[in-house]
Amino acid sequence: MKNSVHTFTLELNWELINLISQIDRFDASWTSIERREGQTLKHLKNIATVRSVGASTRIEGSAMSDEEVEVLLNNIDISRLEDRDAQEVVGYFETLDTISEAYPDIDITENSLKNLHNILMKHSQKDQWHRGDYKQHSNAVEANYPDGTRQIIFKTTEAGFPTQDAMQALMDWYREDTETHPLVKCALFSYEFVSIHPFQDGNGRLSRLLATLLLLKHGYRWIQYVSLEHEIEKRKMEYYRVLRGCQAQRPNENVSEWVVFFFRALRKVQELLMQKFETSGIETELSSRQKAILTYIENHPGCKSSEIAKKTSIPNPTVKKTLSELVDKNLIEKHGAGPGTNYTLL
Repeated sequence: MKNSVHTFTLELNWELINLISQIDRFDASWTSIERREGQTLKHLKNIATVRSVGASTRIEGSAMSDEEVEVLLNNIDISRLEDRDAQEVVGYFETLDTISEAYPDIDITENSLKNLHNILMKHSQKDQWHRGDYKQHSNAVEANYPDGTRQIIFKTTEAGFPTQDAMQALMDWYREDTETHPLVKCALFSYEFVSIHPFQDGNGRLSRLLATLLLLKHGYRWIQYVSLEHEIEKRKMEYYRVLRGCQAQRPNENVSEWVVFFFRALRKVQELLMQKFETSGIETELSSRQKAILTYIENHPGCKSSEIAKKTSIPNPTVKKTLSELVDKNLIEKHGAGPGTNYTLL
């Protein structure tokens, strides 16, 4: 069944309905989980913050690993943020922190979005001329790849009155629509924001921050303890493909594929969060050797077995055997093969 929402067409198929139901069932149980896992959640939030900051900036072309992001955030020296990647990382962190601390008081208005953009870009020297203001020149959504190449994904709304009118229409719809499910509104707002691309730069990063803000404002508090950005980074090619596919139909496009993509990502991070809670009990049963290696991986995501052996003084064959055990227990994730094999927490 096709429905019209804002300027879009949305197919209410069984997959979409089922995803909404699964996400909301998890949310209904969140209050009791929050009470039970209070101490664990503080730890998870710190991990999620680093992963979110790292992933979202890497999607836009940053080269900083999660480990490098963590080191930077633990030793922020504003006067030394000369590197563009570092400037973007700290800006993203401060915007995410503002959202986490003040989301109940942040209204969904154009001024609020401009203020968040101002925070996001405030450490970027080359962006001082446009931060906090709508774009003055046309821009486009580009995919940035590790080898430095770029690919235009789609054209965006023209600068000037077209952008102003589109943003006003988006705010009016979001404020006045009381019938659309909150999860659908979050997905569509994020999509339309990145489609308009209202600011000169930083739109992709801000769209993902706004997704977190909107979810929090609608009561989905668990989003603070997972990294939606990390999940999107893992699906980066699909992310751009879906955006391009929907955008090709503009205006009045069918956005069903985007909404399903957004919901699948939310459902996946929910599943990963539950695995964290389930494995917290398993971790108490680990040997001292397993705990030492798990702790090292947590603090050094992307590390290799040889590095772990050297830093923990555990023989390399023992490390490799232990890594296999931890993978089987769903406590860590193995990436790559051969000499390039590395490990991160799930």
